[in-house]
Amino acid sequence: MNSRFAKTFTVAATLAAAASAFAANITVKGSDTMVILGQKWAEIYMKGHAGTTVQVTGGGSGTGIAALLNGGTDICNASRTMKTTEVADFLKKFRARPHEYKMCFDGLSVYVNSGNPITQLSFKQLEDIFTGRITSWKQVGGHDAPISLYGRENSSGTYEFFKEHVLNKKDFAASTKTMPGTAAVIQGVAKDANAIGYGGIAYGEGVKFLKVSKTDGGEAIAPSEETVLSGKYPISRHLFCYVNPSKDSGTVADYINWCLSDEGQAVVKDVGYFPLPKNMR
Repeated sequence: MNSRFAKTFTVAATLAAAASAFAANITVKGSDTMVILGQKWAEIYMKGHAGTTVQVTGGGSGTGIAALLNGGTDICNASRTMKTTEVADFLKKFRARPHEYKMCFDGLSVYVNSGNPITQLSFKQLEDIFTGRITSWKQVGGHDAPISLYGRENSSGTYEFFKEHVLNKKDFAASTKTMPGTAAVIQGVAKDANAIGYGGIAYGEGVKFLKVSKTDGGEAIAPSEETVLSGKYPISRHLFCYVNPSKDSGTVADYINWCLSDEGQAVVKDVGYFPLPKNMR
């Protein structure tokens, strides 16, 4: 082999090996509520970290948690905390709890069609509506028209959170139209004059947000950065990332830390969720 060619080949191979060493692939799976945020985070992170690929998919918080347990993803996005049984599965398999990161705030919002005259509902009214006890808008001060329910599939963290915190763990009415993601809920509500649905605040374009009161006759609060961060809005929540402790290092840890940095939290605000105060990161 020509000595010059051999030297060039050796240098090229060394550079390729070095590039490969710095290349990384991060998989993120879970919450549909967090998909638009996760994809935006990935897009901006990859621009500043050549050689790193971040792949973000939805499917629901439950699906993401199952994938994390089974080694099918590096990071799980979740719009609810992990259940005791899910943590127990991790302890049994890995002898360690998954690392939990609070990534930002969300005001889980109740949407109606923009033409609906209703402006506020209480938890009790929402419970009665979504469990099928109230079936007409006239029963809560609206038009004499049937209520059309839009919700999420049961693998959704938003479904679980709403059921636990608003419906007192009661089942949704059988007539609820089950949608594959929050964007689909929004599309349905925007096109259906008699619709009501729920989901993350970042998805609310083209529909009307309702004010919500914890009790009948109580102060009805609109979701906003101020009311969510203070906890005054009654359906405030965190959005989470979960990581297997055995993988919580290197590129994965760098990515999580970047999402929690000023730059990453600016993306949170741009998407429509609410950044964590610095003392919570």
